[in-house]
Amino acid sequence: MSLRTVNTILATTITLFLFYLGLTFILTPETATPGVGLPTWPAGDGGGFLVMKGIREFSMGLVLAILLLTGHRRALALVLLMEAVAPFGDMINILTHNGSTAAAFGIHGLTSAFIAITGALALRETSKARQATPAPTPTAQPS
Repeated sequence: MSLRTVNTILATTITLFLFYLGLTFILTPETATPGVGLPTWPAGDGGGFLVMKGIREFSMGLVLAILLLTGHRRALALVLLMEAVAPFGDMINILTHNGSTAAAFGIHGLTSAFIAITGALALRETSKARQATPAPTPTAQPS
């Protein structure tokens, strides 16, 4: 199996998971919240923040889907590396708010690493493709 195929499968998996997370937080935030690792449900009308998290996740999935569908492989690689910051930030948030250490590292930390590794693999794929493409040779212009 080629590196391109592996990267496409990994990026598609991440994209579908982001859509799933986003829709879960948008449609039923009360069922999604216990799994993120924070110790308590937000006070007052805090559920709105969870919907915002859902919109963030869903929009991140849309960006990846568009790059996958249009074949912009190098941009896909760079966006994957950038999007690894979101679950890393979630991990830091959980750790600083007395949340579950296991969820922080086991869910968010591993997710961040998985996305970053996928981005690095995709970047490697595009670097190899650039090296394999011969540079155009200049042609002499008739005078």
